[in-house]
Amino acid sequence: MGFSGHLVFARSNRPLLEAPVLDGLAEDLKASVRIGESRPGGWQTLRIDVGAWDDADLPALVEWSRAPACVAEVSDSSLAFVTGLDGSGVRWQAWLNLDNVAGLLAEEPEDLEDQLLWLDTPEFQEAVSRKRAELDAEVSADAEGAIAWAAAAGISVTPETSEIEELLRSHETFAEDLFSELLDRLGFPRTAQT
Repeated sequence: MGFSGHLVFARSNRPLLEAPVLDGLAEDLKASVRIGESRPGGWQTLRIDVGAWDDADLPALVEWSRAPACVAEVSDSSLAFVTGLDGSGVRWQAWLNLDNVAGLLAEEPEDLEDQLLWLDTPEFQEAVSRKRAELDAEVSADAEGAIAWAAAAGISVTPETSEIEELLRSHETFAEDLFSELLDRLGFPRTAQT
């Protein structure tokens, strides 16, 4: 079973664990928050279990840190929904592991009686293909939004849009790895290798 929860990425001179958005968490949830990857320049990642992060927490984190931030909502390590927000309130979103997302979001027939039986039908494969095409049509805009967000975060190297699109269309076993690779490709300083 993979990770389900949120990967919160932001910059601060102080530990992200001190962010007021975490103050309201129950003690058991707060104790489950893990410090993830740290990058040069004060960029930090927190791993937060399911139920401990709310969509309204991202604007509060951006306000507290005075820097753009993003969060990847990960489901069983198989897919992630990434939302970034800059200091002026501009938001971008993108899915990671589109094939898995398409399988999850494929429209089910209204008269569906047994979902397990439907998963083995050509109709399911057609529904997945339609959803995958819809998701793919959004990739260019998602990539441009991610690049603009990174620029707002002070990243001076602008990646090729096609490079970000390629990553958004790619597949990895662990969506967390795709999230880290997305940050790398956007130009955020990489973690020092030891």
